[in-house]
Order: sequence, then structure tokens, then C-alpha cells
Amino acid sequence: MTRVFSKFSGLLLAMALAAPAAAQEAQTTPEDPVVLGSIDANLNDFLWHKRPLVIFADSAEDPRFLQQMQYIEARLDDLAERDVVVLIDTDPTGGSDLREALRPRGFMLALISKDGTVILRKPSPWSVREISRTIDKQPLREQEIRDRRAAGQG
Repeated sequence: MTRVFSKFSGLLLAMALAAPAAAQEAQTTPEDPVVLGSIDANLNDFLWHKRPLVIFADSAEDPRFLQQMQYIEARLDDLAERDVVVLIDTDPTGGSDLREALRPRGFMLALISKDGTVILRKPSPWSVREISRTIDKQPLREQEIRDRRAAGQG
């Protein structure tokens, strides 16, 4: 079952990861920062709409996973501004499409561009500031910024 969180706290995340059957799907808008937990997503579903940030861990108790989620929680607005969707997979035995596509070993963070290209893989947590800088250097993001400025001026 897909679990969608547009805003979450550490407690909500822990509860959701511990009780997948109790989670319910929620409607989101493109402006919402979205965190999906314990999912079986297909990266093609996000092509040209969102930038998936995929967080893998072998356990929701992994200190690197917990630190990464704290970084994300603290700056959800920065991710939303960049059309990021955060996909979480903490079940190494689940055989998800994400694990098959990206083949993580333990903790891994992968950032995927809107065109489906993997632009970043890291074996340790990264701050949202570092992730945002990586996104902002991408040609498509630069074009989005130019388009937004032009729309604001006209």
C-alpha cells in the first residue's frame, strides 16, 4: 500500500513505517512536498513531473536513514520548490521496483532528474541544501527558474 505524507514529524514517520496497513492514501497537489513510504513505485510515473529523491535503508532504525529524514523534514519547502518527491524504501527483502532499478547496498540516497537520469548517488546522508544545489545546476532546473522569472515580469 502506498503511504503519502505531505507533512510529517519523526513520530508520524516512525508510526507509518511501523504500521503499513494502517496508513491511508491522501490526495496531493503538485505544490505539496511529498514523502512516500514503503512503496512499490515505478520511476517512470514521475517522468517530466517530479524529481524523485529515493532514500534506501535496510531498516527504518538505521541512524543514517534517521538523520536523512531529519534533514528532509527540516526543509520540505525547499524540496517542494524544486518539484521533488521523496521515495522511501526501508525493506530490503520487499523486492521493490525501486531496489531493482537502483540496486542499493544498505543506506543510499539517489536523486533522479525529471528526464529519468540518475544525477546523484550517495552512501551517506546529504543536507537538503546540498541536494538543492545539485538540482539547481541541472539545465532543466535553470530553465524552470528562467521561465518563472519571465512569468513574474510579464
